[in-house]
Amino acid sequence: MKIVVIGGTGLIGSKVVKQLRARDHEVIAASPATGVNTMTGEGLREALSSARVVVDLANSPSFEDAAVLEFFETSGRNLFAAEREAGVAHHVALSVVGTDRLAQSGYFRGKIAQEKLIRESGVPYTIIHSTQFFEFLGGILHSGNDGEVIRLSPADFQPISSDDVAAAVTEFSTGDPLHGIVEIAGPQRVRLADLVERFARANNDQRAVIEDPAARYFGASLQKDTLLPGANAHLGAVNFDEWFSNAQPARG
Repeated sequence: MKIVVIGGTGLIGSKVVKQLRARDHEVIAASPATGVNTMTGEGLREALSSARVVVDLANSPSFEDAAVLEFFETSGRNLFAAEREAGVAHHVALSVVGTDRLAQSGYFRGKIAQEKLIRESGVPYTIIHSTQFFEFLGGILHSGNDGEVIRLSPADFQPISSDDVAAAVTEFSTGDPLHGIVEIAGPQRVRLADLVERFARANNDQRAVIEDPAARYFGASLQKDTLLPGANAHLGAVNFDEWFSNAQPARG
């Protein structure tokens, strides 16, 4: 079938496109770089013509609060108008575990708005809630920067590799719409500060990592379980050590 991957040239999108093509689907890797822009609508109708499935992996180019909200709302409206016109039968979107618990963050308010548009679109859908990617550890490290130390929440999380995310997205994209949310996560539950400290040491960053209950996570306060999936999450296989030994880590 024809599958359009929005954000198809990004970290997850490029992997999903490769896996779907390996299954002999007709796949369009849609992004501004390939002439498809969900913000302006450029190329959307043409890309979605006769598409059976749309996989939305696009992310806001800016993390400023108003810009994030505008991106997800404008992109969503443009995308669903084109999907309804094309008769798309399944919309698959990648979001974040705990999104509804993170509304203090401008970024997650944008994701909440995106999910609302999905539910109200009239297009059959599956929303995949993923835990944080190992590839984002550098960004988390940077977010906790406080001069000579790193301050992070004592919360737990269960990070996942981008390869495991892409495999899950591929699987759900080729199945029937769930009309709801499914969760994916890594195989190990760990303390946020502990794993970020391991990541820092592996990258020769010797700053002290301090657990601080008042530390915000991209603008949001965390409880111990805010970032954790529920009991029925689909678990990936790759742990931190395996990921770090095989991947090019993101730098904070």
